[in-house]
Amino acid sequence: MDPGASFAGKVALVTGVGQPGQIGAAVAQALGEAGAQVVIASRHQEVLAARVRELEARGIGAALAAGDLGDAAAARAAVAAAEQHFGGLDVLVNTAGGLTSYGPFLESDVSALDREVASNLRTVFAMSQAAIPAMRRRGGGAIVNFASIAVRQPQPNLAAYAAAKGGVAALTRALAREFSQDRIRVNAIAPEAVRTDTNVRDMGAAARFVEMADLVRTILWLASDTAATVTGHVLPLLAAPD
Repeated sequence: MDPGASFAGKVALVTGVGQPGQIGAAVAQALGEAGAQVVIASRHQEVLAARVRELEARGIGAALAAGDLGDAAAARAAVAAAEQHFGGLDVLVNTAGGLTSYGPFLESDVSALDREVASNLRTVFAMSQAAIPAMRRRGGGAIVNFASIAVRQPQPNLAAYAAAKGGVAALTRALAREFSQDRIRVNAIAPEAVRTDTNVRDMGAAARFVEMADLVRTILWLASDTAATVTGHVLPLLAAPD
């Protein structure tokens, strides 16, 4: 992490912490170690409770918000948890999502698109809509979303996923434009496959991956005051060369 990217006095909300892959958990821990108080959110309450205990054991102020974050009421409740526990919200990192449909386009049912939108776009929309008023009350904030390299480098069998992640990229740019006067920055990352246990199992250990440390470092930079002039960007993250 950039040593200047301090989050002392900040409150961060990270979604998707209960999902396999550990990306959300790694982001939450890094934010906490950089000084933030952290609310972690997903639909998996038992996993969240364990994560809160892990964060608190590291001396990090942490709370949980369990629910389907694609639901507007659950999204508002997650933001309310940040305000109730820690007094406000400064940072939202939307890691929730993932590939749910893979296969040839002509063999796909339209429900594949519905699943990808529900998994990858709806939560970003609902959480951003809930978070922005809270950030306005703090005088500004930062949102970091997850798009995908599939938006920039299309691949076969991923049409529905690419369409949903393209929606995340477009929403990121639209919100950056609409809320710049409120000092709310909105950016996204568009990574290639990240080295997680799941991806290594599915793709093989010899595949090229974005390393977790590089992913987390980039997210924290985008969310920090060191990136105060950066908004509306969808930043590709490429796997390290062999």
